[in-house]
Amino acid sequence: QVQLEESGGGLVQGGGSLRLSCVASGGTFSRYFMAWFRQAPEKEREFVAAINWTGGRTYYADPVKGRFTITRDNAKSTAYLEMNSLNPEDTAVYYCAAGNLNLYSTYMWPSAYHSWGQGTQVTVSS
Repeated sequence: QVQLEESGGGLVQGGGSLRLSCVASGGTFSRYFMAWFRQAPEKEREFVAAINWTGGRTYYADPVKGRFTITRDNAKSTAYLEMNSLNPEDTAVYYCAAGNLNLYSTYMWPSAYHSWGQGTQVTVSS
């Protein structure tokens, strides 16, 4: 079992940037697909980005493609989400997730991930 803890959220003006971090403890970090999801109040949790075991393949939801970048550092057991050109529609609680994916096609589904962080709030003002 792996435990995840996000950090780096906060308040930022529209057009600004933030970098989220997700530190994993326990388990073997390099075995896991890592992903970021987000959930706004009264909205369903939605996929943001995912990265495979080595970092060689990444996946992004259309609303963030070209603005967000997911990376990982297996030596530090940490995943990152760099967010640029933020707008108020990006306001949400952002969650880090880890999973043992057997099919790349499941990367966008929350059910594919077995471990979740507590979330970090990102608020983008206008």
